[in-house]
Amino acid sequence: MKLKKHLSFASLREGLSDCFNKIPEHRQEKKVRYSIHDVLMSGFACMYFQDPSLLQFQERLERKYHKSNLQTLFGIKKIPESTQLRTATDGVISEYLNPFFKNCFYRLQRGKHLEAYQLLPNQHLVGIDATDYYSSYELSCGGCLKTKSSHKNKAEASDDEIIDSSDTDKRIRYSHKALQVALMHPNMRQVIPLMPEAMSNSDGTTKQDCETNAAKRLIPKIRRAHPQLGIILTGDDLFSRQPMIEETLAAKMHYIYVAKPDSHKYLMEWLAAYPTLHEKEVVEAKTGARHVYKWMNSVPLYGGEGAPQVNYFSYQIIVKTKSGKDKNNYQNSWVTDIEVDEKRVDILVKGGRCRWKIENECFNTLKNQGYCLEHSYGHGDNLSFNFYLLTLIAFLFHQIQELTDNLFQLCRKSYGSKKNLWDHFRAYIHLMLFETWEQLLSFVLDPATYLEGRAPPTEG
Repeated sequence: MKLKKHLSFASLREGLSDCFNKIPEHRQEKKVRYSIHDVLMSGFACMYFQDPSLLQFQERLERKYHKSNLQTLFGIKKIPESTQLRTATDGVISEYLNPFFKNCFYRLQRGKHLEAYQLLPNQHLVGIDATDYYSSYELSCGGCLKTKSSHKNKAEASDDEIIDSSDTDKRIRYSHKALQVALMHPNMRQVIPLMPEAMSNSDGTTKQDCETNAAKRLIPKIRRAHPQLGIILTGDDLFSRQPMIEETLAAKMHYIYVAKPDSHKYLMEWLAAYPTLHEKEVVEAKTGARHVYKWMNSVPLYGGEGAPQVNYFSYQIIVKTKSGKDKNNYQNSWVTDIEVDEKRVDILVKGGRCRWKIENECFNTLKNQGYCLEHSYGHGDNLSFNFYLLTLIAFLFHQIQELTDNLFQLCRKSYGSKKNLWDHFRAYIHLMLFETWEQLLSFVLDPATYLEGRAPPTEG
């Protein structure tokens, strides 16, 4: 399938340049040596190639060849030094990066790639969850969230939590967090992140920010950014409370939220007192594993006047042990505003279970597969969150390329792991100059063929 021009690397990068160029200058005119565009694009390039030391390599290359891959691939005219990059990035209001997330979404929509993300007709599944992108027991700023962490002795502390004899039982953990949302689907490997919401303490407040408050700010923003989009929000047990359910419905969204028995005792007691729930069972022919679905519509979320009416469903996998006994291999339960029936319950379960993708495919990838998400670039006013956003935009580029770019897909398949592929990308851009991203992909895919001037293969 031929890559659509509006989803090519060059077009996406031009869209990002347009976003950066529209950001107003916050520095004094006489102190400006590097444009906002060059500052942010340099930071993005580091995140894109997963190489915080990229600028040093590119400066050496620039001195030798009088141009660099940062210029040819990213349109950067002057490469800022590390200190200047941080200082200028800190002054950028984070919301100015929001238009690019919307721009990428509409590009995918225009290419009809988002049709595969519909869980139900015209309804797209969007996961919501919080993540740390900075954590320390020593260094903090006024915006850091604070969490008390208890340890009885040194043996119970992790490697990065060294405790001396003067330590008390409870230590303060400082962190920066973001509430992230991402488009996902049970059958799709790629997740498409949307603009997140920063969780940060403000001067003069007595209560610190939290996931619930961040969600109250973020959910209306999602609706304003995508006014016509059919959305099903999926989240953990924290969201299956009346305030979050009402926020979701007020934004004209549907929801599938985890409802744990321990935190929804009235709901579980109400269901237990009911004669029978609707039930559906599917048995695997090969393994004998039983998939048990149960549901009931229009049940009270809790006791008392004004309790929301929700639709409940649960899912259980029961397998046979070697001794022939039944073993509960998986169990979970959810509440939703979508009517549950025999035909729809398995789809809703897949949607509810899909919530793990934002943790595994998004956060785990960002933290453990080369993106250096938890690397500290400093605190500042906006610095930490802006670097999180630049990292997320790099991840978004890669997800779009994995979804739409045949040449990138061939490289990914050829090199196996993501780490191996990006190790080769970094090695080659430090050694050679490439005029286009496609030239770099062609070289990475087949260096010998590229150097001989023949076109690279286009099919696996």
